[in-house]
Amino acid sequence: MPLIAISAEEALHKLSGFDSVVDARSEDEFAQDHLPGAINWPTLDNAQRHEIGSTYKQVNAFEAKKRGAALAARNIAAHIEREVLDKPKNWQPLVYCWRGGKRSGSLSLILSEIGFRVSLIEGGYKAWRAAMLQDIARLAASYDWRVICGTTGSGKTRLLLALREAGAQVLDLEGLANHRSSVLGAIPGVPQPSQKQFDTRIWDALRQFDPKRPVFVESESKKVGNVAVPEALITAMRAAPCLNLQLADAERVALLMEDYDFFVQDGQAFCERLDALSELRGKQVVDTWKAQVLAGAVEAVVRELLLTHYDPVYVTSMKRNFAGYAQAGLIAPANRSATAMLALARELVAQVDSQCARAAITSTPSLDKHQGAGLASGQHSC
Repeated sequence: MPLIAISAEEALHKLSGFDSVVDARSEDEFAQDHLPGAINWPTLDNAQRHEIGSTYKQVNAFEAKKRGAALAARNIAAHIEREVLDKPKNWQPLVYCWRGGKRSGSLSLILSEIGFRVSLIEGGYKAWRAAMLQDIARLAASYDWRVICGTTGSGKTRLLLALREAGAQVLDLEGLANHRSSVLGAIPGVPQPSQKQFDTRIWDALRQFDPKRPVFVESESKKVGNVAVPEALITAMRAAPCLNLQLADAERVALLMEDYDFFVQDGQAFCERLDALSELRGKQVVDTWKAQVLAGAVEAVVRELLLTHYDPVYVTSMKRNFAGYAQAGLIAPANRSATAMLALARELVAQVDSQCARAAITSTPSLDKHQGAGLASGQHSC
């Protein structure tokens, strides 16, 4: 059966229609990033890829190709014996490598000769990533965003999780980045994804949303730890309506003591992270905080961090970067608990559903100018 070459753009829109997505690159390339749901069948593994590259440079291309062909044939045979022998004739895989060349071509050719209907991405991962980044911009501009603002410790992430549980559409950027988006936001033992993988995770989330319903997101900065939010997404978020989540100071401190329990348990690690604030707050202030932490007064340090450092920085940033912050409606859970957050989330979902219903009723050609402007601004759009 002949190979089917498809463009990167076509692969984006048909991705869910394949039985398997097979990445023929090496393990390290796959680990850095890969198409959502892909499985890794290296035509050349890490060591072999390095060996062939060295032969190509130090000997010549012909010798490298001979050795590479032998290794690739052996690896492809192993993949077929391990993964393919039980596949039915109607199995339809999508295959790619770095640029759609020899590695994916060799694997695809053998699979197609067996009789499978194999699709191969023209330009490989490189072309797919370029198309994916463009699609992020398209998707980001197509959604009705609702931005959850709130000072540090107000429970923005908890509310997002509750909103998801209540049936709302949610983009959790911190969850996708494995980071809590602050100087102290690194999660011990949990590495962040590469920038490429973070972009792919965002695209994979965006493509599954319904454009007829709003999407809730937290008021993130341009960077979440070491990874950057795509510019088109940040732009869409900063132009969107905002909600201002408020929680009493005592509840905020208690929430952070719970969410950052690893710092409560490991004072030395907390002190090491506090060093990052020395340039902003001054070494003397930071040294005082560190002494308090080591003396067991973690809660007092957390409270001072909130009121004297994070709150002023946050409010200034929100006013400067989010157009809807000044008009943001105030929302407040009864407390920091999951139960209270879920109750608030259900109220918000009910309000949004009501707005959508009213918008659907009034979305007719006879809309007056005032109504049309309101819907266009996203105030009640769905």
